[in-house]
Amino acid sequence: MAKVVYLITKNKGKIFVAQKAFSKFGIEVKNIPKEYPEIQADTSKEIAKFTAVQASKEFNVLAIREDHSLFIKHLSGFPGPYTNYFNRKMPVDKLLELMKNAKDRTAYMEVAAAYAEPNGKVKEFVFQVPLKISNKIKGSERNWDRVLMLADSEKTFAQTNEEDNVDIWNRNYISIAEELTK
Repeated sequence: MAKVVYLITKNKGKIFVAQKAFSKFGIEVKNIPKEYPEIQADTSKEIAKFTAVQASKEFNVLAIREDHSLFIKHLSGFPGPYTNYFNRKMPVDKLLELMKNAKDRTAYMEVAAAYAEPNGKVKEFVFQVPLKISNKIKGSERNWDRVLMLADSEKTFAQTNEEDNVDIWNRNYISIAEELTK
């Protein structure tokens, strides 16, 4: 019988990536679209773990939460674990204004995931994706995605689709699936 995991997100892209990863292991992904408060913490791991534990207790299921934090070198690591908040509140043109004199436009995305089981077991995973910040807005959707690019690309996230980058974003889900099928 296939295992079932529950992903806590309203982000359709994360659901797509998770389903692609887990299906290779015969694991079904179901969604918990509930809105949990995003705690203010110093790391994405802490944010992911907190929500996974809450959902696992509430629904008595194996719950997974993934959180992304953007660290921009020119801005001394800003916004870090506060990425979600600033992405919602700061228009992309304001971000470019902060970056206008930047010689170093490198950044990285810290991608953290945690899974929690009803028995209290928690496991955390984290990796980094090298990025760069475009010097102009490209694409028409998703605020900061219009200036964020993989380090070796000239296309912003807004100019690509989820299918293009599945193998980049699915690493935590693959690691969780491997852990669950040991």
